[in-house]
Amino acid sequence: MAKTAIAYKEKMKEISVLSLICSCLYPETRKNIMGDFEDMDIKPINKRASGQAFEVILKPPSPVSDVAHCVTSPPKRDISLEDIQKKLEAAEDRRRSQEAHVLQVLAEKREHERDVLLKAMEENNNFSRMAEEKLQMKVEQMEENRMAYLAAIMERLQEKEKHAQEVRRNKELREELTA
Repeated sequence: MAKTAIAYKEKMKEISVLSLICSCLYPETRKNIMGDFEDMDIKPINKRASGQAFEVILKPPSPVSDVAHCVTSPPKRDISLEDIQKKLEAAEDRRRSQEAHVLQVLAEKREHERDVLLKAMEENNNFSRMAEEKLQMKVEQMEENRMAYLAAIMERLQEKEKHAQEVRRNKELREELTA
């Protein structure tokens, strides 16, 4: 079955597309074109409105053509021990260079990670220092505000005490004048 399919494919390659188109358009020349093949018969089945149908019948391949279709692989050349050694050395060199490349990439990644960590630590320290400075400034400001508030309260208290003493003195003077 496989040989039949291969033979069919080869014969279909031999028939040009142009000759197939011409055979559909000009039925009288089709008989001459279609009858030229020795191991293939083409018979028209019937005419239809959509076109012409054909039946392709392949004849069994002859023993001569079977030998002609056999394709041999090119002969393998002998590989010497030196060739094998060279190939192994080349493979070892490729492996070493690839390993070196991988190690270099890993080293670069480690260096980048270390740089990122150092930068993060530096930013963290800067942030901590700034936060501490701001907190210290707020504490100082609050202390100043508290002292100013206490001073203002003490001043008002002293003014009230002066006013109270003045009122007491005025009251005593009134009592002495009325008595």
